Parts: sequence; structure tokens; C-alpha cells
Amino acid sequence: MASCIQRGGKSKADFRGAAAVFKALGHPARVMMVEELSRGERCVADLTALVELDISTVSNHLSVLRGVGIVVDDRRGTQVFYSLRKPCLMNLFCCLDDFEQEKR
Repeated sequence: MASCIQRGGKSKADFRGAAAVFKALGHPARVMMVEELSRGERCVADLTALVELDISTVSNHLSVLRGVGIVVDDRRGTQVFYSLRKPCLMNLFCCLDDFEQEKR
């Protein structure tokens, strides 16, 4: 797989797509859920307990993340399990951690 640095010729649509991902990550609860999903799939109830929000709010946040392709869902009976579509997203989180540590 080619690295991002080697790819060129990005279109405006590519940049809009990237901006949509950043926008979806613009809420602390969504960032917490993505971090938790980096450890493996979780159901809505697990994520609700984690972020301490009601189930409808968590479902709305997951819908935003699913809408930009960050997470995928897997229905099993009455439960829905979520997982990261691209675990490489966590590389960005590591980079952001470095930014935070340098600010201290």
C-alpha cells in the first residue's frame, strides 16, 4: 500500500472527505469511542457506559462516525456491534498525543 506522502494529485473532493473525517472527530465523546474501538468491537451499551451519555446520543454519534466511514456496524440479532473500518486511524491519534505532550 502506498503511503500518503507518495500519493499526489489530490482533488478538492479528497480534501472535503478528509475535512469530513476531522469534523466527525470534533467531539470528545466520538474520540473516546474511536479510542475504545481501537481495542476491538463494542456494542452500543458498552460505548454508552464509557462516555456516560444516553443511548440515543451515543447512537447519533455512531451514526456520524459511520457516515464518514470511520466505523462499521455488524447486526447480530437485536444488538449492533461497532468496529473501526481502518485501524490505521490510530496513527493519527498517536501523533495527536505527541502534540499534547509537547505542549506540556
